[in-house]
Amino acid sequence: MFYIKKRIEISFAHRLDLPYESKCTRLHGHNAIIEVFCRASELNAEGMVIDFKHVKEIVKKELDHRCLNDLVTFNPTAEQMARWICERVPGCYKVSFQESEGNIAVYVLDDALNAPL
Repeated sequence: MFYIKKRIEISFAHRLDLPYESKCTRLHGHNAIIEVFCRASELNAEGMVIDFKHVKEIVKKELDHRCLNDLVTFNPTAEQMARWICERVPGCYKVSFQESEGNIAVYVLDDALNAPL
């Protein structure tokens, strides 16, 4: 099995729909660090799991300098966004979504729980 990790930085805005008082219910921005982990049992014709450039293009095109509430139909929490990214990148089995220093959400496919970090 082959594994890659791509680190991507984006800027985004969102507001959260919460049933309690929170400043996060108001529109605000973050500079996020996203780590995308992909795997393949066989390399593609170019000798890669997936081109790092393609991973970056998928994430940046969709999310960079965007208001997430205009993009998705769910509450755009870090946890939800990690899963959303994982579903869009071919071969992805894990996403780490750091929306700010000390606040990190990780989504891992069930069958990848023992994959490398």
